[in-house]
Amino acid sequence: MDIKTLHDADIIGISTAKSAFDTLATAFGQHIESWQHDVVDRLGHSEWTGTAAGHANTRISNLGTELQSAKQELGLVSRALQDAYDGFAAAQAHLISALDDAKTHKLTVAADGGITWDKDPNSPNFAGNDAENQAKQIQSRITAALNEADHADQTINTRLGHLATNASNGTGLDSATAKADTDAANALEQVPAAGTDPNSVKAWWNGLTDEQQHRMILNHPDQIGNLDGIPAVARNDANQINLARGKQDIQRQLDGLGPAPATTIGSGRFIRPNPAYTDWQQKHDDLTDKMTGIKAIEARLNTKVDDQHPPTFLLGFDTNGHGHAIIAVNNPDTANNVSTYVPGTGARLGSINSDINRSDLMVASANTANRQAGDKSTTSSITWVGYDAPQSIIPEAADDTYAKNAEDKLVSFENGLHATHDGKIGNNTILAHSYGTTTVGYAMRDHGLPVDNAVLIASPGAGVENAKDLRIDPSHVYAAQSPADAIGWAAATDPSGMGDNIWDNIKSDWGFGDGDHHLMYGRQTTAPQFGANVMPVDPNAGHSDYWNAGSPTLTAMGQVIAGKPMQ
Repeated sequence: MDIKTLHDADIIGISTAKSAFDTLATAFGQHIESWQHDVVDRLGHSEWTGTAAGHANTRISNLGTELQSAKQELGLVSRALQDAYDGFAAAQAHLISALDDAKTHKLTVAADGGITWDKDPNSPNFAGNDAENQAKQIQSRITAALNEADHADQTINTRLGHLATNASNGTGLDSATAKADTDAANALEQVPAAGTDPNSVKAWWNGLTDEQQHRMILNHPDQIGNLDGIPAVARNDANQINLARGKQDIQRQLDGLGPAPATTIGSGRFIRPNPAYTDWQQKHDDLTDKMTGIKAIEARLNTKVDDQHPPTFLLGFDTNGHGHAIIAVNNPDTANNVSTYVPGTGARLGSINSDINRSDLMVASANTANRQAGDKSTTSSITWVGYDAPQSIIPEAADDTYAKNAEDKLVSFENGLHATHDGKIGNNTILAHSYGTTTVGYAMRDHGLPVDNAVLIASPGAGVENAKDLRIDPSHVYAAQSPADAIGWAAATDPSGMGDNIWDNIKSDWGFGDGDHHLMYGRQTTAPQFGANVMPVDPNAGHSDYWNAGSPTLTAMGQVIAGKPMQ
């Protein structure tokens, strides 16, 4: 598709053809009604019997089915033509808008899409100092419009070609074929259910024209934004809508709380806490916490893109429970290296800002590793708060139900990254902190994850005794835990594990221990017996200090994410 073809396209002809097929389908339907009334019904009320009558009735019945199937197929042609009109109209409108803006900015667009402008400040046609930037933006819009038209052309051509083949060889008269074609057309207008295989979702999405995709985003943002298998850009567009709606809803609920009730009720010796205030305070704190997270996401999405602040994509968002958000620094569909970061206890919408910051730091660290190796590869780091994480150390983090409930969600998300990526992901890493390592470990142990590396930071146990049980090459499993990190006191809860740890501590105190140790959810991941690559740490680092400036662990994270040797 070129600029002139799209600009001059007479798309009204498509609408006219659609109307003609509507007329044909209506007339055909009337003929079917006449056939039913004048032939089928009358024959049914006749007294004709015998072998010949039986054969005739069977053929007439079959013919009725064929007529109904043909009517369905005609209707599908009409629907395909309508989608074609919508798709080409949208692409044409986007092209014309871009060309009009080019004129406004005194830019000249050539037939091949090249853009030139007058650079003389003294000329009446001077395009201004920002001309180059404007030209890049407009050229990008023109390319997008042409691609949009190409996509619509290919998609509609496939649909019409299929229906034309059915008409020419008679398969369209088969009721099963007509039903399958109708189901396929209906499926284009229905969002796949949550949990659908991401590869099937991607195939469905690719079968839509750009205009249909746009309508899906506008009409079903809550489904599109959180559906694995939808490309990152589309998920981000949908979740921007979800974010705005979520903010409005949270503010409405805050306004609806009204002023705080009295903290106590009664008087004198009978003063006691006011249950109404307690309830108000809990609701107020929860809503305020979610609003904090929403504003943090807004701020990061709206941060001007530069070398220190790569673009971000909102891949998931809702305010259910403690709230969830999935945010990618750089586009994971186009980055060479992709890492998913799963935080642990306390992770929720309200605390998302610190987790996004960690993704920024990991991308910067990976970029440094690449530059030092003379590698121009790009990296995306995704903060995945797509599960209900425990919010307290005791009792919630002592319960592995949170990890178990997250397994299917994490597996689906990781499969979705592969389904939507442009080609094969160069180096794919799953990286987790604290209880997040238990969540990741359970998913890898029970289902396997399509990753190249697993990085376990400050783990209370990954649910396995050995790195090989994570179902990837154990030489690609990495672990870090500072001796000053209190997670090392997350003692095993089973009696044998507690006894083993006590004996291990005694041996270590006397200098003949072997370093084996069990924590709450399995063997300590930095123990030699676990079999992971132990990452360097600051010996004084606390539980949340692995991302601090100058941290050797952060440097190592970047090296692993970039696919470079850990130094």
